[in-house]
Amino acid sequence: MEYRNIILEKKDGVATLTLNRPDKLNALSQRLCQEVAHALADVATDDATKVLVLTGNGRGFCSGADQTPSQGPNDELEPEGRNDLMEPFARFGKITTSLYGLGKPTIAAVNGVAVGAGFSYAMACDIRIASEAARFSCIFVRRALVPDSGATFLLPLHVGLSKALELMYTGDMIDAHEAERIRLVSKVVPHDQLMEATYELANRIASGPSVTIELMKRVTRWSSEAILRQQIIQETWAQGIVGQTQDRVEGAAAFREKREPHFQGR
Repeated sequence: MEYRNIILEKKDGVATLTLNRPDKLNALSQRLCQEVAHALADVATDDATKVLVLTGNGRGFCSGADQTPSQGPNDELEPEGRNDLMEPFARFGKITTSLYGLGKPTIAAVNGVAVGAGFSYAMACDIRIASEAARFSCIFVRRALVPDSGATFLLPLHVGLSKALELMYTGDMIDAHEAERIRLVSKVVPHDQLMEATYELANRIASGPSVTIELMKRVTRWSSEAILRQQIIQETWAQGIVGQTQDRVEGAAAFREKREPHFQGR
């Protein structure tokens, strides 16, 4: 596959997957999701790759699903095969399950805003290192949507149920230091030191006994992978219901018109 919306680089046992739609804060088009899924499959089967780093180009890590209608030449989809068509977690959910279930250690280098599905993808990685410029939000409620891409499983896993529900109910944006305080991220570093700090850790892990490390991840994740998949099924069911509400219509209109939504609870 030709990569138009991502960059995949490999060096010294570390693969770096960079989301590359900087003009849209790396918002997720369907084509970008196809490319990420392809790149993750590549990394999964590459014995020379020991660690994956996920980051974004420009000011954003990932601003979630692209809700703008315009599509350019870089957004044309590749034909899908039978296996793709039968995949129950097409595109957004598939990235979460692929990241979470990847047999190799993963590090999210969060360089800027990470909201919506982009927030979920950061949480699906094993370790998160944040720039001081990073911002996080489980923003779905502001669009009258249910958190998806595994957020309803991953956020309580990392910060506990009470704080997770608070962030889901409010859609509040939190900065990097608050994310560190609630243990959402492992470390916060100056913005210009983010990749240096990330690669320092990635190279340490890559130089270790890779079979042992990958088995550590496998046994740690084993039981929770099935829970994550079931949770995404539940999210998809709930999203289908809210998609029929007046509040969802209002949420989408407010986003397009760049104003606060006025929800009616119906």
